[in-house]
Amino acid sequence: MRYSTAIVGALAFCASEVVAFPAAAIEFAARAEHDASARRDIEAAVAKLQAQRRAPGFNAAEQYVSTHGEYEFVPPNAPNTRNGDQRGPCPGLNAMANHGYLPHNGVATIQQFIDGTYDVFGMGKDLGGFLGIYGALIDGNLQKWSIGGPTPAVPSVLGLLGTPTGLSGSHNKYEGDASPTRPDLYEYGNTYKVIISQFQELFSMQPDPATANYDLSVLTPFRASRFQQSIERNPNFFNAPFAGIAVQPAAYTFIYRFMGNKSAEFPEGVLNQEVLKSFFSITGESGNFVWTEGYERIPENWYKRAIGDEYTIPFFLTDLLAAALEYPQFLNIGGNTGEVNTFTGVDFEDLTRGVFNLATLAEGNNLACFVLQGAIQFLPDSLLGAVGDVGALLSQLNSVTAGALNNLACPKLDKINKDQFAQFPGAKGAY
Repeated sequence: MRYSTAIVGALAFCASEVVAFPAAAIEFAARAEHDASARRDIEAAVAKLQAQRRAPGFNAAEQYVSTHGEYEFVPPNAPNTRNGDQRGPCPGLNAMANHGYLPHNGVATIQQFIDGTYDVFGMGKDLGGFLGIYGALIDGNLQKWSIGGPTPAVPSVLGLLGTPTGLSGSHNKYEGDASPTRPDLYEYGNTYKVIISQFQELFSMQPDPATANYDLSVLTPFRASRFQQSIERNPNFFNAPFAGIAVQPAAYTFIYRFMGNKSAEFPEGVLNQEVLKSFFSITGESGNFVWTEGYERIPENWYKRAIGDEYTIPFFLTDLLAAALEYPQFLNIGGNTGEVNTFTGVDFEDLTRGVFNLATLAEGNNLACFVLQGAIQFLPDSLLGAVGDVGALLSQLNSVTAGALNNLACPKLDKINKDQFAQFPGAKGAY
């Protein structure tokens, strides 16, 4: 595969950076809520990581994202029909396809995802590479994948993976419950249509258009609200090991980190009401919003992240940990057991077959070890047992994580015990 060298390079960078991430997040979830000393330690670690970031700066020429010429907005043709253009649950990817930064049909290769997310948003190529490979494995045919649902543009490969589902069909594997604006699958029957009431709730958190800024101080408590709503409304709510612990926070942090409009005055970005509505394909006034499927747009006069201040995996993990300081429940793997308000967590030691528990996970580099090994182990069993091109792509992931793990003296996580997931009706797809 022509992109393999670039992917391995990007993931090698990712792995080396993750090693420095403090091994405390899940341990914090277990005890810091009632332990002031633990909370201070984690707060200090987060502050140190945040302080290590270089000042973003601003360069208008380098950060400007064109919406003209070849990048003019073009609406999708028959979105989400079998032969139509694919649009799905990620507003940023939808906007990229509408402006030609991804193929207009909504189907892209791993390298196109890496390049497009860097060019439009300033996503780090480590993060873009990791998410691109995961998409190819989980949602696609090893080479490309759909940002929406199944399409003939992504044919199956040798029958090994079945019909590629696209991002809209990857519930609990890539996409998960408690989305900002999209529905829980087992509550609404789909994962990609905007629920106006959810968008309205977010929008109303910044009612003054002159000062509105949907930054993480707004989005994190909104995520907590949505998390609790899923527990209270969706009897099959499930917070999956990857889709819940890693992808769900990305759905919130990406909104501000990528959609905030950067400027010399505000190099970290301001996400105001009009920019938010543009990226989420919302028109009309508050209280009477209208969502037009697949019409997400990059706003005019819009500027991405500063060059050198890309949103990398360590940066994302810092945001993840900062959110967990406020809301430890975000790190709980588990779900409702068929009725609302029955959230039950899994036994972490049993999940990892005794390799980790909530106490040992806080020691040394164990959290980094769990994250790096879990990236492989939480893939579906059908992939882990496959050969040929599937095995080659898995080997690329495995070789990078193994290289990092060799320097960490990790306890080896050979297998995940997914038996506990059977108690959760909404866990289908996670085991």
